Amino acid sequence: MTRRGVYLGALVAFLGACAMTLTSIVIPRWISWNSETLSGRHIHYTYGLHRYYSSLTDDYEYFPQTRDCHQDRHFCSMWRSVGFLMSFAVVIEGMTLVAFIVVLAGGKQKREQGWKVICGLLVLVALVQCAGMAIIAFLYDNDDRFFPGWRLDESWILCTISWSVELLLAAGIAATALLLPSEGGYELIPDTEREEEEHQPTTGTK
Repeated sequence: MTRRGVYLGALVAFLGACAMTLTSIVIPRWISWNSETLSGRHIHYTYGLHRYYSSLTDDYEYFPQTRDCHQDRHFCSMWRSVGFLMSFAVVIEGMTLVAFIVVLAGGKQKREQGWKVICGLLVLVALVQCAGMAIIAFLYDNDDRFFPGWRLDESWILCTISWSVELLLAAGIAATALLLPSEGGYELIPDTEREEEEHQPTTGTK
């Protein structure tokens, strides 16, 4: 496989990871709780990075609000930090996409040297998302509001898959960059006619 093929394949996988990142931010399903009353009524609560949903009101509310932070400002600070980290991850993913385009549109030298920039950005965005995922998992395990019955939901899973894919892409691109042989460049065509003239014996005139 050529270096261009490696970059194209990695770009397709990276776009999939970006889609999962954006979906995890938009869909408010990081932590959720489902239950059913004795009368058969289904109750559903979900926490997103910026919105909260309750089936009792069947409406979305901004989260966290001031009333959510009166008793536990530590929780609100950490939750808002995750929102910042995920937004920052989207910015880095945009930079990574530009780097992919520049490398693919460039010549041989950019394809052979550009992997360092792309891998660096991929590792950075993976670490940022991993930090956000870890904070949510920490709050889920330690905050009193998440009693038994709550669970880490789709957005958390999508974030986990996204940063895992990006980290694997960084390792794969680095490995292929080090293992694949250098791309062949242009070779000079020897001037055969000139060589033949130089090797012909010269005959003097009498």
